[in-house]
Amino acid sequence: MKKIFCLAALLTLVLTLPAGCDLIDYHPYDTRIEGERDINRHNIRRIEEACRGRRSLRFAVISDTQRWYDETKAAVRSINARKDIDFVIHLGDLTDFGVTREFEWMRRELEQLSVPYVCLIGNHDCLGTGADTFLSMYGTPNFTFNAGNTHFVCLNTNAVEYDYTTAIPDFGFLRNDISSLPQETGRTVIAMHAMPYSDQFNNNVAEVFEEYILHYPALQFALAGHNHYTSVHDLFNDGLLYYECGSAKSREYLVFTLTEDGKYEYEVIAC
Repeated sequence: MKKIFCLAALLTLVLTLPAGCDLIDYHPYDTRIEGERDINRHNIRRIEEACRGRRSLRFAVISDTQRWYDETKAAVRSINARKDIDFVIHLGDLTDFGVTREFEWMRRELEQLSVPYVCLIGNHDCLGTGADTFLSMYGTPNFTFNAGNTHFVCLNTNAVEYDYTTAIPDFGFLRNDISSLPQETGRTVIAMHAMPYSDQFNNNVAEVFEEYILHYPALQFALAGHNHYTSVHDLFNDGLLYYECGSAKSREYLVFTLTEDGKYEYEVIAC
């Protein structure tokens, strides 16, 4: 009788809880997310509409925000204060452990940006069920967009996290993209989380990867994060520079300006 009474009391408590009550905390890797989904697709539409027909751009690059929420908040404030940034590219590692709440907490900070942003997937974002949460919140890990006459290629390069069971980098994706470029494409920028010869990249195909991306028209430079410090590398001694963006912990981000004459400049901004 006592067991029946306790069960009835428990059911009464559950049924009388208000809708959306936070007393029930789901498993951290259950992939249930609240709020906006498919963020990259929505923001790409905004970027392409705002930059249509343009031959000059200015965009900011941030990376590896992970558990550094205050530092991310500072970067967002700095970017918003400039008033000259067209959009922001986040190079991945939004989270530290791929936990659903971490994705939601970082999205809350990035939603404060006054300009559209897109996010790549980092190796920490692949932990647990993080890749599934990223897919739901941001979209596919390989994607492209066009800002004026510049084609941006955003890639998943976290081969180690997938135990080499998935095509990373995805040469099929690159091949199809190169063969179907928009007619107005005048130059290209490549973005990734882990660059060739890092611990996450499939370095068996590093040189093949470089050969593939060199087929893009007027390839300007490549962007990467992951190593948590800002640096510039000519990895293959072929003139293509890889710009590494430091982590949010370093309180700095990059700003690139693509000019009408086909040149570019970059700045390291302290925040």
